[in-house]
Amino acid sequence: MWSEALSVLDRAERLQRQFFTHVAQAWEPPIDVVEEDGALHVHVALPGAAPGSVAIGVDDEGVVISAARAFPCADPHARIHRIEIPYGRFERRIAVDARGLELREKAYADGVLSLTFRRKEGV
Repeated sequence: MWSEALSVLDRAERLQRQFFTHVAQAWEPPIDVVEEDGALHVHVALPGAAPGSVAIGVDDEGVVISAARAFPCADPHARIHRIEIPYGRFERRIAVDARGLELREKAYADGVLSLTFRRKEGV
């Protein structure tokens, strides 16, 4: 009986997370932003996101990175026991003075997107 009660509580917790924690923006990846030697380095943790799904934009208010991480299980009959990794589309705005910034280097390795921005000459 105790294991049944725990099972019911676990299912209730999953349902509560499913229905009450979804918002338009489902997840945001962690980032590191470092400025050195006139360059702005941005590192974004994107494990599981396909490189082709990543979009990078720059406007006067900052850098915008968006991507999607697909749910790995396509079997509609699969029995899911726990989902803690966020999936779906995200958009992350990094508020920096981006006037005159241009993307100089981009690398995606081991689930980390690394970007290097430099200011355009004369800006």
